[in-house]
Amino acid sequence: MKLWSGRFAKETDALVNDFNASIQFDQRLYKEDITGSMAHAKMLGDCGVIPQADAAAIREGLSGILADVEAGKVEFTADNEDIHMNVEALLTARIGDAGKRLHTARSRNDQVALDFRMYVRREIPVITGQIVEFLDVLANQAAKYQTAVMPGYTHLQRAQPISFAHHLLAYAAMLSRDVTRLEDCGKRLNECPLGSGALAGTTYPIDRWETARELGFDAPMGNSLDGVSDRDYALELLSALSILMMHLSRFAEEVILWCSWEFKFIDLDDAYATGSSIMPQKKNPDVAELVRGKTGRVYGDLMGLLTAMKGLPLAYNKDMQEDKEPVFDAIDTVEMCLPVFSAMIGTMTVHPENMRRAAGHGFINATDCADYLTKKGMPFRDAYTTVGHLVALCGQKGKTLEELSLDELRSASPLFDEDVYDALKLENCMALRGSYGGPAVSETTRQIKTVRAFTAARKQKLRK
Repeated sequence: MKLWSGRFAKETDALVNDFNASIQFDQRLYKEDITGSMAHAKMLGDCGVIPQADAAAIREGLSGILADVEAGKVEFTADNEDIHMNVEALLTARIGDAGKRLHTARSRNDQVALDFRMYVRREIPVITGQIVEFLDVLANQAAKYQTAVMPGYTHLQRAQPISFAHHLLAYAAMLSRDVTRLEDCGKRLNECPLGSGALAGTTYPIDRWETARELGFDAPMGNSLDGVSDRDYALELLSALSILMMHLSRFAEEVILWCSWEFKFIDLDDAYATGSSIMPQKKNPDVAELVRGKTGRVYGDLMGLLTAMKGLPLAYNKDMQEDKEPVFDAIDTVEMCLPVFSAMIGTMTVHPENMRRAAGHGFINATDCADYLTKKGMPFRDAYTTVGHLVALCGQKGKTLEELSLDELRSASPLFDEDVYDALKLENCMALRGSYGGPAVSETTRQIKTVRAFTAARKQKLRK
């Protein structure tokens, strides 16, 4: 018999029972559900809403259920629909009538809102911890390749000389923002919905501040309608995870390009690549490709929940049962992608000589050539045009800018002198780009220190 069956004269149809049940996926909320119920029971006893002896029996019973669930001794059933009803039924079976008092001054609406919010709060540090580990990998790799010249690209065309360190540190900057986005989400969600009841609070003299403190929240939610109907935190999480996956996908795309024979900037470790069933020479970047593919999955989770929520009137609607699976899926996907991607980057073999060879073509020092003329007194726009003519000349002669003779250079402008060749040397072009955030060693050193300070602070925070 359902715990809510008092008003009904017929049993629920078996098809409806299966359709309505959520225990097959929300059972992963068991710890949050039991922890929240223990706090609720303590508050009910402290406020005199139920006898202290019953509150103590409830807490002891719930503690036993938690231990049994974690020991694999409990089997949940769809007959009780969801994790909340399963736990309450188990409790009542174990301690009798005292268990029936647990749901006093509470609804499944504020109960599920609490459980889900606590679950998201618990998973955020797991994900940020994984990102922090990845940031350490990027900082370590960047430290090795601060002088490794490579082409920087725009439109996938060689553009200007940078270092491989500079390129890796761009992803470190993105991932650092992912950490702070998730931290912001965690701060915003840390208000307790318990005590909102079905939608309008309760007539019992409860203490919502007590349960909020007991469960580690900053405060109770200030409006009971919002308390049971808000899923902004889930959408924020999915949005943050979608942006994170977008960053990983962009990185994955570059890894795929870099380890191709057309680039050969890197080789992936054999442990993080796969082969072909018929082509023995193949070494495929499947990890990067799967991360790129799974990004669409996380996007779908976000769009699914946004769509489910967009037309819902206040307060709770059964549509909101659809909130959990996309969040569970996105969390599982991200927590699977981050460690393997980080390990792939940490074990790759880098080929600086191939990067330098690629940098030597494509006239990526053309801007530096224009800057040389500008520093000699020529207006930049004129210098830009002059160097454009020189690039065209190089195309006719099959040369690079630094291979042009001084006479050939002076045919475009008398301002050229022997020192132009130092200005055109790619290593110097990169080394002189010491503006804040640039690829010069002084700046990549600063950026690496910034990343390491960021990760050290987060590790200390996560240990607390």
